[in-house]
Amino acid sequence: MARVKLDAVDIKILATLQDQGRITNVDLAEKVGITAPPCLRRVRALEEAGYISGYHAELNQDMLGYGITVFAMVGLHSQAETDLQAFEHLADGWPLVRECYMLNGEIDFILKVVARDLAEFQKFLTSELTPAPNVASVKTSLTIRSSKRLPGVPVTLEG
Repeated sequence: MARVKLDAVDIKILATLQDQGRITNVDLAEKVGITAPPCLRRVRALEEAGYISGYHAELNQDMLGYGITVFAMVGLHSQAETDLQAFEHLADGWPLVRECYMLNGEIDFILKVVARDLAEFQKFLTSELTPAPNVASVKTSLTIRSSKRLPGVPVTLEG
């Protein structure tokens, strides 16, 4: 992928699409101060360069019945690259795991897990996560509430 040098218009496009993914090209062009055809070309160039990796709808997990979110801190017996990749592959196959990050420090991975209720999470914990190959320890924290949830990254011209 060719890296596109970002200018102020590109940054405005990225910030707007991150906040309003369903905006029409005409409205996006007006918002960033250019006409629709070059706006569409810029969006396609940003997609092709990898700055935009996808579009999605943000779903209301409570309305869909996923009432709890748990963070699971996982320690592994071995941190050999093949073992780390094997765990990532396992986590990728668990639908309740919505995010998986490898960490530096005492904990090897942190997983964001959503479940309908504690019983569903407990079943996942005891039948899939804890007995998974190479898992040495799992510490969990049940969330009480979320006060801030912003997808993406801060989009600015600097950096």
